[in-house]
Amino acid sequence: YDNYLRTTDPAHVHVVQEVLQRVHESGDIYFGEYGGLYCFGCECFYLERDLVDGRCPDHKVAPTYLKEENYFFRMSKYQDWLIDFIHTHPDWIRPERYRNEMLAFLQEPLEDLCLSRPKSRMDWGITLPFDDRYVTYVWFDALINYLSGLDYPEGSAYKKFWPAQHLIAKDILKPHAIYWPTMLRAMGVAPFTNLNVHGYWQMAAGKMSKSLGNVVAPRTLAARFGVDQVRYFFLREMVFGLDANFSEAALTTRINADLANDLGNLFARSLGMAFKYRQGVAPAPGEAATLDQEVVTAVQAMAADFLRLFPAMEFGRALAHLWEVIGTLNRYIVATAPWELAKQPEAAGRLDTVLYHLLEGLRWIAALLRPVMPRSALKMSEQLGLGAALWDQPLPQVLTWGRLMPGSHLAKGPALFPRIEAEAKAAP
Repeated sequence: YDNYLRTTDPAHVHVVQEVLQRVHESGDIYFGEYGGLYCFGCECFYLERDLVDGRCPDHKVAPTYLKEENYFFRMSKYQDWLIDFIHTHPDWIRPERYRNEMLAFLQEPLEDLCLSRPKSRMDWGITLPFDDRYVTYVWFDALINYLSGLDYPEGSAYKKFWPAQHLIAKDILKPHAIYWPTMLRAMGVAPFTNLNVHGYWQMAAGKMSKSLGNVVAPRTLAARFGVDQVRYFFLREMVFGLDANFSEAALTTRINADLANDLGNLFARSLGMAFKYRQGVAPAPGEAATLDQEVVTAVQAMAADFLRLFPAMEFGRALAHLWEVIGTLNRYIVATAPWELAKQPEAAGRLDTVLYHLLEGLRWIAALLRPVMPRSALKMSEQLGLGAALWDQPLPQVLTWGRLMPGSHLAKGPALFPRIEAEAKAAP
């Protein structure tokens, strides 16, 4: 992250209170009485339809009926605007199933949002600027963090990054798809660009959740398996919007099969042959044969798919396309048999062409893997003789075939992805 912000930070408190005061003065916050089903674990009211078998869907306990005086945000005022906005911006909430879920929810009258809690029963939170007997409801407070973290309203980061992309889990869909856009509308702030909703990581015991205590610590995984390996697994394994299953056995399989066997072996074989047959110098390619042109076409088509799918959060599909090209390059080695070409002096030019296509294909792979496995992509770039130069140019410029300069010196290095041996796997 670039900015770690707590909602107790003075700058955030100031922004929340300024927003509350402004919305209150506009008439969109009023004082009233409300009674409803309240979960103290969530610190929020639930409607009957939101419960699962009469219980809070997260804490699995029956809520308590609570009636008290509080302040309310006129969320219902913005219901028609929100429905129209969702219809006219069909890609705003994605995947589509969550857009449809919110439209179905909005078919019922939208209640106003209780945005305060009395200090008589809750002594933590941001005090309302217009009534010091109350603190701000946690969701009204926390959502504004997206703005205060950018130094709203005058900060350069706010002007640069807002409207922003939001990436959330499906269990907090309603606060982000209903509360937040209506709050922004009341504030006079443009809506976020997209709400990207992902599923749950599940284990044998069900949804992985801090409140349920069945969490796997990412730092522990990273220390054991490698940061890039864990990043790859999470992006490759989950289909955007759906739940995914986690186990250390599945992680180990991905590392050994995809990273060590497929990509790692391709990279090691290609550079190994470049050192063995051309003393670690990138050769100049000759005229491309049909097999060579098929490689170029496959790599370029894959990159186009990758650059279309990745911004749409289709990480798993993007990586699947990239791994198809890794398979293409591995088969290209078998089909061209560089070790046989090296035995024939008259085939020196052909060997140069084959080696160049392998190295250039790997340069493209390294560039595309940068957002997925930045450390490994940099290692690949360094061993290809590019150093950090690969990162200092716009991606469309990087992804131009032939940018690997003949005569550039390659570098040796350790295996990119060591295999995870049996003793390092999770205990049954």
